Amino acid sequence: MIKNNLANNIDALLDQYFKDLSGENSKDLYEMVIKSIEKPLLLYVMNHAEGNQSKASEILGLNRNTLRKKLKLHNIET
Repeated sequence: MIKNNLANNIDALLDQYFKDLSGENSKDLYEMVIKSIEKPLLLYVMNHAEGNQSKASEILGLNRNTLRKKLKLHNIET
């Protein structure tokens, strides 16, 4: 199932992240993870939707205006 694969991949990446910290404290992990995945996700879905923001917002489960704000935030032009 795709959800399990995604979760397992995130688990593995976070395991490596904490291993690389070598005991140092982590700060703003939530923000870092969201920023790391949001832009590639938006790019992928916009490509899949062939630039159609209405279709992309439906796929993502976002309001179209929210999608537009996120596209602008990440400098993604459609």
